[in-house]
Amino acid sequence: MKVKVEYDVALSQNVRHLGRLDIPGGGQVVVQGDFAYVGHMKPPHGTSIIDISDPAAPKVVAHIDPPEWSHTHKVRVAGDIMITNVEQDRRHFLRKGEKIPALRAAGKTEAEIAEALGVTLEDIPDLDAALERGYTGGGFRVWDISDKTAPKLLSYVKTHGFGTHRFDMDENYAYISTEMEGYVGNILVIYDLSDPSNPTEVSRWHMPGQHVAQGETPTGVGYSHRLHHAMRVGDEFWAAVWHAGLRVLDASDMTNPRQIGSYIWPAAIPEPTHTVMPLEQMIGGRRYAVAIDEEHAHQPGRLHGFLWVMDVTDLEKMEPVAAWDLSERACPYVGEEGVRFGAHQFREKLDSTLVYCTWFAGGLRVLDLADPLTPKEVAYFMPERGPGDMAPQSNDVDVGDDGRIYLLDRNNGLDILELTI
Repeated sequence: MKVKVEYDVALSQNVRHLGRLDIPGGGQVVVQGDFAYVGHMKPPHGTSIIDISDPAAPKVVAHIDPPEWSHTHKVRVAGDIMITNVEQDRRHFLRKGEKIPALRAAGKTEAEIAEALGVTLEDIPDLDAALERGYTGGGFRVWDISDKTAPKLLSYVKTHGFGTHRFDMDENYAYISTEMEGYVGNILVIYDLSDPSNPTEVSRWHMPGQHVAQGETPTGVGYSHRLHHAMRVGDEFWAAVWHAGLRVLDASDMTNPRQIGSYIWPAAIPEPTHTVMPLEQMIGGRRYAVAIDEEHAHQPGRLHGFLWVMDVTDLEKMEPVAAWDLSERACPYVGEEGVRFGAHQFREKLDSTLVYCTWFAGGLRVLDLADPLTPKEVAYFMPERGPGDMAPQSNDVDVGDDGRIYLLDRNNGLDILELTI
């Protein structure tokens, strides 16, 4: 039995709270001008466009429903074009149903099937129904948002399998992380956006072992070795590849992305790589990158998900030079049932030495990498409990051009903040 342990700690330091919007939990927030764009975690909530011109009174000006059986928890914006992912809701749970026919053919009882799948007996009809209807909705949708109050659908690109997870985009291309037929796990598919009403595939990239239709042998277990997402940084892609570590790709030729660097963490590191990006500036004549884990079900005694600092001056010899972790005693919500504590994500723009991180129950943590070998926390903010006494689960963060911080919770709420340092 888990016991609620609450430490007597301050919920914020060097952060001023400007406003809050109680909206259903989200997976991603991006800010452009006077608007924030939020992809919600669970249907029937899809994508919200929020007027943030007055941080004390943010308001939703438009909402887009997700397609049936899907969630649209990721969103990107470039100019007047918005892309939202389409991914099967409850995908990992529902895919367990694919094993049911073989188990029944082997003579297993329903109770034995439930035990083999790690589900309850009551879950079996739900899995049967999902298997029977299938899922063909996965992909991404492209929107014209020149009128923020009335987004206009320009195209809906279907991919395969689960569909699209996190992704990157700019004015010219979409860099989509998705399942595709013939591959195990998500791969990178690049689409030309010159005609947003008809995005066209330019190229693909995958790790060796993913293209099973071409006879490759998987290198991981299940979906452990897959692309989480790849961030475009100049003529490079910085790709987090889950339990396979990270890869750097040459992006100078969009028709042929190719690997130019890689790093695989030691087997003792339990959590997968969520995001990796280099700092925009050199420090002391050297180039550094930040990588962050995503914490899942924590096993006591094992490491929490945390943040890495990498020396990436030589892409053929990348190495970790520092790490930053958060003590459980810094969080009043740690140890509660269903609460994740460790790292998840950072703001995907490293234009200074400040790194804005989300730490699930640990909230927002702002680190200064002026000395990359000694990351220093300079500010933090942990939201108060939400509806139903829920502990916060800070999921994503972005920072506007005015320096305001937008902290999104995966359960409930968007907080608007600013640093006081």
